[in-house]
Amino acid sequence: MTPWLKTAASVLCAAMLASTTLAGDATGGLTRSDGFVARIELNGPIGPAAAEYVDTSLEHATRDGATAVLMQLDTPGGLSDSMRQIVASILASHLPVIGYVAPGGARAASAGTYILYACPIAAMAPGTHLGAATPVSLGGGGTLPLPAPAASAPETAAPAGADAESNKVINDAIAFIRSLAQLNGRNADWATKAVQGAATLTADEALQKHVVDLVAPDASSLLARLEGRRVRVDNQDVTLHLAGLPLRDYAPNWRTHLLGLVTHPTIAYLLLLAGIYGLVLEAFHPGVLLPGVAGAICLLVGLYALQLLPVNYAGLALMLLGVCLVLAEALMPSVGAIGIGGVLAFVIGSIMLFDAGVPGYAVNMGVIAGMALAGVVVLSLLLRLVARARHTRAFNGDERMLLSIGELTQPLDAAGDGWARIGGEQWRVHGDAPLPAGSRIRVVGRDGLLLRITRA
Repeated sequence: MTPWLKTAASVLCAAMLASTTLAGDATGGLTRSDGFVARIELNGPIGPAAAEYVDTSLEHATRDGATAVLMQLDTPGGLSDSMRQIVASILASHLPVIGYVAPGGARAASAGTYILYACPIAAMAPGTHLGAATPVSLGGGGTLPLPAPAASAPETAAPAGADAESNKVINDAIAFIRSLAQLNGRNADWATKAVQGAATLTADEALQKHVVDLVAPDASSLLARLEGRRVRVDNQDVTLHLAGLPLRDYAPNWRTHLLGLVTHPTIAYLLLLAGIYGLVLEAFHPGVLLPGVAGAICLLVGLYALQLLPVNYAGLALMLLGVCLVLAEALMPSVGAIGIGGVLAFVIGSIMLFDAGVPGYAVNMGVIAGMALAGVVVLSLLLRLVARARHTRAFNGDERMLLSIGELTQPLDAAGDGWARIGGEQWRVHGDAPLPAGSRIRVVGRDGLLLRITRA
């Protein structure tokens, strides 16, 4: 073999060896060079915006060639449907997802506990906690009745008299979180307690009970401690090589921010009110256009937000009834009973509109109080105007004419006929006695276009 052929063969063998080393072992170990860890921060209540943010970020991280995903959690919980969507995205991810409750003082409560259990790797920072995963009723505002285990019954047996629908929800939640625990080899018994008894754990307690895999003070030390760990991702074993890799933050885009804004209960509540009152104003003043157009847009956006949120439709109906009663008071004034009933119905419906049992999903009580106060002020103004109208003298017709004072522009002749200026108009008048021009007269009757007068 010629020297140049030997040299070429050596270079080729070295390149093949280097590529094999970088590619990792045959079991699916991830490459260590030219990689990064994508960081997704889930802060605040879990809702539709958070679910879309996680799904989009996982897709982008996969497309960008991330080595792994660090999902940093600090949430009080949220909506069940959104939580399940996030869990489905984690389970379908082609990248290992590391759930990390951080920074110190953070929590993964309620829905956050399910999300942490779904991650192939679960970690917590010191001073954090998780648990209280009992589902709440989206229609009643409180937690569902908890099934209590009995000595001769399975863990999920329900006590006598418990509501069947509540039992279904509780048992489904227990099965769901136990399946996640078994999938990732974690403590399934404590997961059941978190659902049944709203149990909670600190970071160190969670590590001792094998609820999480490790406790790390920050993201860098967490990635260093995960070096060489093997996890199951996308039906294959993966060896993690994350030490020293940079973190790349995936922030929510404008669409996620907008969705999070309109699905905030207080914002959705205000959009509904703006839409209703805008359309009402347009109906009272046709042709203005701006209130109608803005009201229609606000109403449609508010209705879109409602179909994504846990809405109590009895509360929504009470709100609409309250608005209608206040409008009825304005159109058909009474002594205020209709308007007062409308304000009360509006306030009660506003409190009931969103389920306060779901963390982070309730209308701010200050906003409700402000809207109620505005309704009372408007109602008071209406009642005052009605009272003034009832005591105001008539401005036209015989009643007004009989109260009018005028001045003779011509003297009354012997027959008592003449002309007078009354209310800025010239009228033919008739009196019982002669009067000189310029005399002040009062109208006491009318016969067609002839006014009967007397001296004022």
